[in-house]
Amino acid sequence: MDVDVGAAEVGGGGEDASGVLVSFGRQLKRFREWKGLTRAELGAGTGYSAATIASFEQGRRIPPARFIESADEVLGAHGVLRERVDEVERAQYPGFFQGAAKLEAKAVALHVYDNHVVNGLLQTEEYAEAVFRMRRPLLDEDTVAQRVAARLRRQDIFARTPMPTISFVIEEAVFRRPIGGGSVMRGQLEQLLLHAQRRNVEIQVMPLLRAEHAGLAGPFTLIETKEGRRVAYVEAHKESRLFTERSSVRDFEEQYGILRAQALTPSESLALVERLLGET
Repeated sequence: MDVDVGAAEVGGGGEDASGVLVSFGRQLKRFREWKGLTRAELGAGTGYSAATIASFEQGRRIPPARFIESADEVLGAHGVLRERVDEVERAQYPGFFQGAAKLEAKAVALHVYDNHVVNGLLQTEEYAEAVFRMRRPLLDEDTVAQRVAARLRRQDIFARTPMPTISFVIEEAVFRRPIGGGSVMRGQLEQLLLHAQRRNVEIQVMPLLRAEHAGLAGPFTLIETKEGRRVAYVEAHKESRLFTERSSVRDFEEQYGILRAQALTPSESLALVERLLGET
């Protein structure tokens, strides 16, 4: 059946992100105190400052996997901390995206349609920060920093072996909306051109003056896993859903196929991006 991304089937259920960080922080502090180490001493042993260790223990910052693995060894936790790496890593994403992030990270194919902003997998750090700063209600500074870092980490997918097949259909209006200002948008357009040079990535633009359009219902992502499972992910207003029923996914696949046919070809799309870059 179709499920939301909070369902246990896709790994998004259970404790919310802030709760995961707080409980991990308490656990980290307990192991540190049992070992008789100060925060500065643990920091010296793991390569972090005492202030950063305090942030980890208080659940205000998301500890990276390399820290957790190092801390497990330094504190003699015998794998107790290490086994929470996946859980803590998922906490870097808002709850509604955690299940989809897990699937995305292991996908062999991703096909994405976007109509408001450049997709997170393609965003520069500056563009991503501008996007998160525009959120309403406002996000606090720590949350903005965490969300930007998490978005950039998702882009590790481009360096993965074997390479996944990734395609994007993006509305022309997205490239004409100077989110973050002119310099930020120039950097974003330049990054799009660089990603488009990857052998496993295709970027197509849906032109504004296209009378026929199969994507008027909004953005979505098609994900295929190495097990051959195909799902469709749809997100809106802090709510999301993963469609897993074959009939539902087939509808999205048909829609995406038509979108690609209606959009500019990859070479035409790059020419348009280059022209827009010259205009910024």
